[in-house]
Amino acid sequence: MENYCLSEPRYEAMNYRRCGRSGLLLSEISLGFWHNFGEAADPERCRAIVETAFDNGITYFDLANNYGPPAGSAEEMFGRIFDQSLRAHRDEIIVATKAGHDMWPGPYGEWSSRKSLVASLDQSLKRLRLDYVDIFYSHRPDPDTPLEETMQTLVDIVRSGKALYAGISKYPPEMASRAYAYLSDAHVPCLVYQGRYNMLDREPEAEILSQAAAKGVGFVAFSPLAQGLLTDRYLHGIPDDSRMRHSQFLRESDLTPELLARLRAWDEEARAEGLSLAQYALRWILRRPEVTSVIVGASSVAQLQDSLKALKR
Repeated sequence: MENYCLSEPRYEAMNYRRCGRSGLLLSEISLGFWHNFGEAADPERCRAIVETAFDNGITYFDLANNYGPPAGSAEEMFGRIFDQSLRAHRDEIIVATKAGHDMWPGPYGEWSSRKSLVASLDQSLKRLRLDYVDIFYSHRPDPDTPLEETMQTLVDIVRSGKALYAGISKYPPEMASRAYAYLSDAHVPCLVYQGRYNMLDREPEAEILSQAAAKGVGFVAFSPLAQGLLTDRYLHGIPDDSRMRHSQFLRESDLTPELLARLRAWDEEARAEGLSLAQYALRWILRRPEVTSVIVGASSVAQLQDSLKALKR
């Protein structure tokens, strides 16, 4: 295993945007660990992807306690890569993790009680091999735990030094508004809202984007390529080795004739601009000033490099 040799000058390859009204800048493209970094993934391939990301100015690495599979394994993978390649650069990177989805058996292994959030973050820090994370998210709204309990836990976690900033993900507008108000009153303002946003799912445009901007909260988009639909992967059929054949998150019935026609039309528009459909879809999101960063996944270095070509230079 060769030692990592950092390329210079990496920051010239990336654009950075201020996250809401904070002092924090995030890379326009971030690397997500939802897929491709689980227990069965090749460690050297994963390491090469992370190193390529950092070499190209990506500073934000997005994880969650339940990413894998199995749950926790993506954080473990990142922890090993961090020790091998990034520890000397800790002050140059933003590591985010989350809690709220099903993680371990019993009544405390999911949702957002104080017990669950504190225990989950402690476990995450061990897997990540970190003393603190830069951003800790409440991963989803909890229908049973009082919002005040969840938000006060985020406040206390930030004040404890285990996280530098607090964020929320997938909260509906009314709950997001209450969360922003609580955190602001506690002088630990919400740094960022993370939500699904892409050319096929534009729900954040109705209220979430403008609400976050008005409150000084950044917005980070996940699933920008709609699980691969917004790539050239399905323009001419469904490959046997595709996610649509094997994933619970994307079904063959999703690819209707109407959708396929839309994808092919967008592909033509992308080609007219000298872009792939995936690059076109990423640039479409980044056109919005409310968006701070877009999280991309990558199963290879080449795939990540292709996504980076979406950046306007």
